[in-house]
Amino acid sequence: MSDDDLRKDLSKHGPGKDEFEYLRETLRGAIAPLREFEKGTDLRRDLWPDMLRRLAQAPPIRVPWFDWALLGVAGAAAIFFPALIPVLLYQL
Repeated sequence: MSDDDLRKDLSKHGPGKDEFEYLRETLRGAIAPLREFEKGTDLRRDLWPDMLRRLAQAPPIRVPWFDWALLGVAGAAAIFFPALIPVLLYQL
C-alpha cells in the first residue's frame, strides 16, 4: 500500500469535521482563556491548603475484618512455610 492510498484510507475513516468542532468547544470550556490572565488574573499556585482541607473532610478509611484475617493467614503462611515466598512472588 502506497502513502497516497494510506492517506486516502485515513481521510475516509478519520474523524469528521464536526468531531473536531466538538473537541474544540469542549477544550475551550475546560481551559480558561489566556485573555483573563493578561488582564492580571493570577494563577493559584499553592494547592496544598486545599489538599489538606480535603483530607480533613474525608472519612477515615475502614478495613473489614476479613482483610485483617487474610493478612494474618498470609503472614502465618510466610512464617511457617518460607519456601512459599518465592513461589508467590513468581506468580505476581
